[in-house]
Amino acid sequence: MKIFWIISQYASTPKTGMGGRHYYLAKELAKQGHKVYLIAAGYTHLLRNPPKMKSSFKIEKIEGFNFIWIDMPKYSDAHDKKRILNWFLFAWKVLRLPKLIAEKPDIILASSPSLLTSWSAKKLADKFQAKYIFEVRDIWPLTLIKLGGYSKSHLFIKFLQWIEDKAYSDADIVISNLPNAVEHMVGRGMDRDKFCWIPNGFDQNEVIHAEPLSKKTLSQIPKDKFIVGYAGTLGIANSLNCFILAAKILQKKDEIAFVLVGSGKEKIVLEEMSKGLFNVFFIDAIPKQQMQTMLSMFNVCYLGWKDESLYRFGIAPNKLPEYMLSKKPILHSYSGSHDFVKLAYAGISVPAESPQAVAHAILELKNMTQERRNKMGKNGRKYALENLDYEKLAKTLSKVLD
Repeated sequence: MKIFWIISQYASTPKTGMGGRHYYLAKELAKQGHKVYLIAAGYTHLLRNPPKMKSSFKIEKIEGFNFIWIDMPKYSDAHDKKRILNWFLFAWKVLRLPKLIAEKPDIILASSPSLLTSWSAKKLADKFQAKYIFEVRDIWPLTLIKLGGYSKSHLFIKFLQWIEDKAYSDADIVISNLPNAVEHMVGRGMDRDKFCWIPNGFDQNEVIHAEPLSKKTLSQIPKDKFIVGYAGTLGIANSLNCFILAAKILQKKDEIAFVLVGSGKEKIVLEEMSKGLFNVFFIDAIPKQQMQTMLSMFNVCYLGWKDESLYRFGIAPNKLPEYMLSKKPILHSYSGSHDFVKLAYAGISVPAESPQAVAHAILELKNMTQERRNKMGKNGRKYALENLDYEKLAKTLSKVLD
């Protein structure tokens, strides 16, 4: 039995947000007999229902592990400069954890973003002579440069670059959900032998016990249509403008409906783009526990990306395992490496940011036999069950540590 401290500023539970990677890994590690503390911010822009904080810290016993919320100031959205201040404040408050947690850690895992927690995790690991794991979920500051438009010569970007390089040097083990991230890390001076790939996965319980949709949500789903659907964050990285442009190309095909389920900063932009398109439907975000029920309403699940060199390191969307489990064929607009859809023969992949290719693939999927679409869906589910179950991924993490 080992004692884990997992520090992830943007972690959540299914009730407060989307649950996500660290919640499920913590639950599975606890099932293995480990003692786990998951430390997260009590407020982030990703939390739909932030916990009510009456003091600086709040401890909850959840699914056999301890979830520790750290009280943080509120900010408006992902692009609010106050979010950056919260990175510094969270990293500083993390250093106070020894006064709160009596048990000394054997392993401290710090996850990006934010990079600043890696500094705090290293100090705590040195204090307790614990093994220090640095986890990369988004390659920062590279993502900020490629997708955010920041210059690599910007002073703050240089500061983040210094922290990233130091984390690779300091960590005993570096893990990532991006399969080819090691190439970037080695380029930054890391020893290749430190690296381990642990992808994002799924929780069996949420699949088995999927909750029904509300009457309001059901009323928003188009009837008697061939539905090509997207469910997740409506953000820039998802390149959903390509999805809308494909809908415009196919607007005379009345039997095809384009459905977007979720919320995000890009929703207003996408709704503006969709004016006059009667084949595009927006549905409000739903609880994670209802996701499989929603996906069962689709004929095809859509996932898109920007045509960006950043994706040569691979991708790690939470929604991809969910799509695969739904047994629906996946339309993947992606030009990067390690295409899960191709690997699993789970659908059709087309070049990123090509509305014409997306529209053509939709027609191909619609015109093929139901038997062939079912085969693609079954292939995806088989791949997910064999490779992306969080129970198996937590065992992989334990083996790496041993």
